[in-house]
Amino acid sequence: MEQQKDKHLQNRFIELSARAENQGRYTHTVFLTLAEQDVLCRMTSRLACPFCWQGGYEGAERRLACFGREEEWGYPPHCPIVCLSIRPAAPKFAGSLGHRDYLGALMGLGIRRELLGDIQLVQGQGWLFCLEEIAPYLKENLIQAGRTQVICTPAAPPETLCLPPEFTALVVASARLDGLIAAVWRLSRGESQALVEKRQVFLNGRLEESPSRIVPEGTMVSVRCLGRFRYEGEEDQTRKGRVRVLVRIYGREAGSLQKRGS
Repeated sequence: MEQQKDKHLQNRFIELSARAENQGRYTHTVFLTLAEQDVLCRMTSRLACPFCWQGGYEGAERRLACFGREEEWGYPPHCPIVCLSIRPAAPKFAGSLGHRDYLGALMGLGIRRELLGDIQLVQGQGWLFCLEEIAPYLKENLIQAGRTQVICTPAAPPETLCLPPEFTALVVASARLDGLIAAVWRLSRGESQALVEKRQVFLNGRLEESPSRIVPEGTMVSVRCLGRFRYEGEEDQTRKGRVRVLVRIYGREAGSLQKRGS
């Protein structure tokens, strides 16, 4: 079943790439999960046209692939992504809304998940990235999340979301993948290795299956159910021979595997 799904994805990617090449215009996918992004990353040699990623903001997890040749065509691709602000209609009486509340409200409207990108919680409200084709419908029909009445309007994403997170310094034995994951989310080495073995870890959107992989500087590390961070490289060494590294942690706060796991 999984192989059949991947084959269908591959055929769709090949079709979109060929269409862009033959017609001389940009084409794009819907929003892709990390696993779907991995499928695309592993078949670049079979594509007629290169692609770039778009997610609506830097560090987005759910992204779409845009096929085209900017250098040859002389103009950049249009980004078909809209940011929507989802805020309580009466903030004084509003309950606390979480990611599941917003996603449940969207699914209740019958929206296909692939039309929706990331949902972020910033400044006491939800920020949704979606394909522009669905934005007018959501503006008119998304009026409740959980038990809270909400107002949904197009808006520029908050600056705190668009700017990269501040550096966080961590002390690790080396830049091994399992060690970095353990340090970021305060896990044991065994727990971080298990995440890799369960195929829950992606480097720049590509599945990574080796816990001992040395992570290159500038790599975005995404871990299902935990979040993501960008590894920014070594800062210096401690007196005990360990390495002080810098990372930028996106989205969810660091926490234990038990709190964040699913």
